[in-house]
Amino acid sequence: VKWGEMDAYGHVNNTVLFRYFESARMAYFERCGFITSYERDRVGAILHSTSCRFRRPLFCPDTALVGTRVPQVGVDRFVMEYRVASRTTAELVAEGTATIVSYDYGAGRKVALPEAVRAGISVLEARA
Repeated sequence: VKWGEMDAYGHVNNTVLFRYFESARMAYFERCGFITSYERDRVGAILHSTSCRFRRPLFCPDTALVGTRVPQVGVDRFVMEYRVASRTTAELVAEGTATIVSYDYGAGRKVALPEAVRAGISVLEARA
């Protein structure tokens, strides 16, 4: 947690939790092959919707532990779940969800989830 992430109330600002989700999401995309898909075919991810349930404040100094998983995969989208915990207190500070849609940036429309990405998600979720 960086000092600049704090707000006037002395805890990490709520918008920062969405940045933590984004960092976890991008790491997941790299691991499941969505970044490669975009670079090769211009078929990548687009954020459909996201939400967060703020459970406890997070303070500086601390380390935010962020995890994500994909519990649901559809034809052209999947749902991601996030959890953020404080290393100092070992308490859950936030949890959230996002719906990610497979998007053809060249054609400007949603498309079926690439098979390589679907397989990458299966591999990652099998490890969990």
